[in-house]
Amino acid sequence: MTRRLFPLFALLIVSALFIQADDPKMKKIFNGKNLKGWVEPENNIWWSVEDGILKVKSGPDQTGSILWTKKEYEDFVVQAEFKMGDGTVDSGFFLRDDSQQIQIGESGSLKRDMTGSPYIPGKGYPVEAEGVSELLKMDDWNTMKVQAIDNKYTVWLNGEEVMNYTSENASEEGPIGIQLHPKRDMSIEYRNIMAAEL
Repeated sequence: MTRRLFPLFALLIVSALFIQADDPKMKKIFNGKNLKGWVEPENNIWWSVEDGILKVKSGPDQTGSILWTKKEYEDFVVQAEFKMGDGTVDSGFFLRDDSQQIQIGESGSLKRDMTGSPYIPGKGYPVEAEGVSELLKMDDWNTMKVQAIDNKYTVWLNGEEVMNYTSENASEEGPIGIQLHPKRDMSIEYRNIMAAEL
């Protein structure tokens, strides 16, 4: 009986090792203390760090801003917790350049929440994330994970897959950006920002 069980046990161990090897090792790209590892905008009045939280707030001129990683990525996954703030929240992740975005908050053109959906200039929102209204917590922390492999984007919100999209004109390499949309009076907070190369 023991001899029969041993090969099965060994197979389970090997399978578990392979599964672990396939999981990307996420690394913090925001240290919770300052903007080290990010390209801080000139005359920065929008981005601040307090108690492990990246605080984002529009300025008096509502010019908007993008906070970019210094590191550039090809295939990657980025994950962060975010909490909606005041005003009309319009933020999100830029993927390798400022033409490919995953939305967080309200779309300026559609005037409704499009969290988890891709925004592509010239195409608008080619697909809409599904099930977001049931998953999104407007007054608490949410977790978003975005995977970019070649031109294929997948988004998870609070552990549930909500969107898949294949872009026709994705860049091959570039930084990850967080957007503060112009012409908005708003605030949003981020924490536990991590990424992994795939």
